[in-house]
Amino acid sequence: MLTQEITKEVLGMGVIDRVHLAELIFDSLDKPDIEVERKWILESEKRYQAYKAGRTSGINLSDIRQRYDK
Repeated sequence: MLTQEITKEVLGMGVIDRVHLAELIFDSLDKPDIEVERKWILESEKRYQAYKAGRTSGINLSDIRQRYDK
């Protein structure tokens, strides 16, 4: 399997080379998806307009913390 071959090869590399490879991989994953960003902007605007129009309400931060501090 290709993944196993790559893993074996990488683990045989020196520490500095593995760090550079890890940075290269992380950098390649850190690219925003323009379409996802656009959809989040539209959704946040829709939610904000609903809040301003009174069609929805907010939740107090203390209520959220209490819910997750259990």
